[in-house]
Amino acid sequence: MQLLSALLLLLLPLLASSLILDCSDVYLQDPNSPSGVYTIYPIGSTSGVQVYCDMDSHGGKWTAFQRRMDGSVSFYRKWNDYKMGFGNPAGEYWLGLEKLHNLLSQKRFELLVDMEDFEGNKAYARYTSVGLGSEWDDYPLYVDGYIDGGAGDTLTYLHYHKFATFDYYQHVGSENCPKHFLGAFWFGPTCQYGNPNGVYTWGSEGTRFEVGVIWNSWKGSMYSLKAISMKIRPAE
Repeated sequence: MQLLSALLLLLLPLLASSLILDCSDVYLQDPNSPSGVYTIYPIGSTSGVQVYCDMDSHGGKWTAFQRRMDGSVSFYRKWNDYKMGFGNPAGEYWLGLEKLHNLLSQKRFELLVDMEDFEGNKAYARYTSVGLGSEWDDYPLYVDGYIDGGAGDTLTYLHYHKFATFDYYQHVGSENCPKHFLGAFWFGPTCQYGNPNGVYTWGSEGTRFEVGVIWNSWKGSMYSLKAISMKIRPAE
């Protein structure tokens, strides 16, 4: 029994080092790994969670924490849903703020936001540094180092803003942005600039101001995108 315990103590560091923290580790294990759903372990062997790994965009190795493409999953949800995560990584999903915070606390990451409109046009916004505060501070977003991919810079304006849902709203402005615009995100003082987790609608048809899957700096506040994905990978 003592020998078994001693062996386990020796093996634990090796097991921990072999765990997949994010999609870059999937790539390290097999550079030919295709894009798809994989299990990662953000904070140890008991923290396994499935994510979508984008192995194709801009060198690959991206861990998606948000995916929208068809409206199959409702994103108008409460704080606890956004904290814990929801949806299906093979389709539309939100990883969860707590898991994202744990991931971003491990090392320095960069951020990529890919998007597409209903006319087939594509664009992206990239940030060389991204971080996320804890639930204690309402998960404030930190971004820096914007790289233009045609989508415009929506997130720098939201730097250090707190995450908000319709049932939990700690905001510098007076308006409940998530409730008014049917979404959940890091909103600015005037509720503008972005609503990627808004209600899925189709382009500019029937879209009200800021209601829809909105990336303000590309298509404005009256156009709901066909697809958008937010993803991270370790910064070089």
